[in-house]
Amino acid sequence: MNARAGTREQSALRLSIVVSAVMTVVAVAWGLASGSRVVLFDGVYILIGTALSGLGLAAARAVEAGASRRFPFGREALTPLVIGVQGLALLGTCAYAVLDSIRVIASGGVDVAPGAVAGYAVVSAVVSWGFAVHLRKGDHASELLDAEARQWMAGAVLSLVVGVGAVAALVLQRTAWSGVEAYVDPVLVIVACVLIAPHPVRMVRTMMTELLEGAPPVPVQEPVRAAVAAVRAEHGLGEPDVRVGKVGRKLYVEVDFVVRPGEWDVADEDRVRRAVAERLSHLPYDVWLNVELTTDAQLLA
Repeated sequence: MNARAGTREQSALRLSIVVSAVMTVVAVAWGLASGSRVVLFDGVYILIGTALSGLGLAAARAVEAGASRRFPFGREALTPLVIGVQGLALLGTCAYAVLDSIRVIASGGVDVAPGAVAGYAVVSAVVSWGFAVHLRKGDHASELLDAEARQWMAGAVLSLVVGVGAVAALVLQRTAWSGVEAYVDPVLVIVACVLIAPHPVRMVRTMMTELLEGAPPVPVQEPVRAAVAAVRAEHGLGEPDVRVGKVGRKLYVEVDFVVRPGEWDVADEDRVRRAVAERLSHLPYDVWLNVELTTDAQLLA
């Protein structure tokens, strides 16, 4: 990993932990004062996010340490693993919150102070959205920062839902449906969990794809295949077998060409490899490149 990129990533994660800790205190205090379960849920969500940010920071440090005798290929697999753990933890939080809300609805709802809840929603939405935008302006190749930004954006969506529900409760209090507002808070928790759920599901999917060595997204593969196509045309080579894999910041690229016997030597293979490497040098990843010229197509099976 590029040293500067690793430093930026860790700095952003540390700042996220600080902001999360402050917002956790604010959410829990506000939730207890207003009697709102959805605000307390937001506080718990942020608290879990804080712990997971610390886990992400530890992973970033381990990855930046690079390869060692014990880990000759580095520790990049920690990145998707941590992202997946974050996703599973958030899904578990949502599942518990939904079950608790169903219990509250079955017991007759809960009284809250909708004005106070609306005030919290505004503060939380602004902070969450602003920090998500800040993180997205950082290192675009960092999956840890992308996961962190998605988490903050999910918090902004949650706060927006809380705000809309608080306004709805205020309106209901002044109508013939004045008893219904007791159910607004637990219903909001369920709605928020449904809206948030796709985010941790994507995180778990990312973990599964990378740890199981699945093909990376098309936007990651396209520049690799374009570079290989350009080198192939430049050197008059046939259609190659191209394999691309991704684990964290590490991008594995294997390119195999079948050539006629006696026409190519090791020096030619080196020139092709250097040409491909040069065209991939602009990518924001740690590229592990292998280019092979062979006269036996069966070796590529």
